[in-house]
Amino acid sequence: MLTTTPHIPPAPHRRPQPTGSIKEQRLSHHLDSPLARQDPRLDISDVYVFPGDTGTVFVMNTNPLSGTGGFHPEGRYEFKIDTDGDAAPDITLRVTFGPPDAEGCQPVELRSLRGAAARDPHGNAPISVSGRTGEELKGPDGTRLWSGAAADPFFIEGTVVTEVVRAIAEGTPPDLSEFDPATATNLFAGTNVCSIVVEMPNDSLPGGTIGFWGVTALATDTGGWRQINRCAKPLLNTLFNPADSERADDYNAGQPSDDLEVNGPLIAERVARVVRAMGTTADPGAYGRQVRDALLPDVLRYDVGTPANFGFAGQNGRGLTEWVPEVMFAIVLNAAVPLGLRGNSAAAGPRPHFPYLAPPIPLT
Repeated sequence: MLTTTPHIPPAPHRRPQPTGSIKEQRLSHHLDSPLARQDPRLDISDVYVFPGDTGTVFVMNTNPLSGTGGFHPEGRYEFKIDTDGDAAPDITLRVTFGPPDAEGCQPVELRSLRGAAARDPHGNAPISVSGRTGEELKGPDGTRLWSGAAADPFFIEGTVVTEVVRAIAEGTPPDLSEFDPATATNLFAGTNVCSIVVEMPNDSLPGGTIGFWGVTALATDTGGWRQINRCAKPLLNTLFNPADSERADDYNAGQPSDDLEVNGPLIAERVARVVRAMGTTADPGAYGRQVRDALLPDVLRYDVGTPANFGFAGQNGRGLTEWVPEVMFAIVLNAAVPLGLRGNSAAAGPRPHFPYLAPPIPLT
């Protein structure tokens, strides 16, 4: 866990001018690879894990920038939970949907797979919760499920993230001299997502620390399943893998247990190169390796039953309103990069009780 206090650079740099609409810029984890963009219903924008009213809450937000269209009836939406620290799933919460009716509602089912079945794409388990989208559902063991459109809780400043992504890719300092924080706006203000919320009683999880990531998969013509997207730590894929690249697809198709070997060298090299250019550490190579080990494997670690916080001092799960872009920028660059946004910059504030996400923003 990286807890280094970020260095503040002595002077800002010139800001690039943003181009294109929100959809054209394709920032954050939103629409982050060619495969995900083929069907945005399978694109995961963010995942969250935090304590709820009755247990531990797992959230998967999909179909970013829209919040319409529902969920893919031939897809799987899986909440992967590692209970022993090996970055492989010991519990898979598999959510599937049927075709929408005339009003857009879909049947939904939740299955809880454990042990070997949790790691087997052909594994199965009885239905534990079922109903329809938009309904607050509850299973016999107390597990709660909700799915539907919600306001996107993620917020970010488009000019800043565009320049940070460029700086990491090119190994040069971010150039933000013309960026005025007073004019900062949330790139995702007024947008919705399609969200799945599962709340598990804590006694159905092992005590201690778990790891969590979200996965979407699509049925193939040969009877198998193709993993389309995965998401855990915010912005990780966006910062290191170009949106229109095979590398982004390869990352999304991978497994956290392989991250250090497969993705570690690139992350260590990119971090070392950019912090060397910025002069924010005395040993860029060592810092690159430190960041690699802090970010990989790509899972959200969470100590069950404790407050969630994805912050500068450390990361324990992720709540709905946290300033994760500034945290991720500081970790990667070893420098503070303010967004100029406030905590209420999200499209809407969360609800205090299940299903926690704010209702969708009316689309005009």
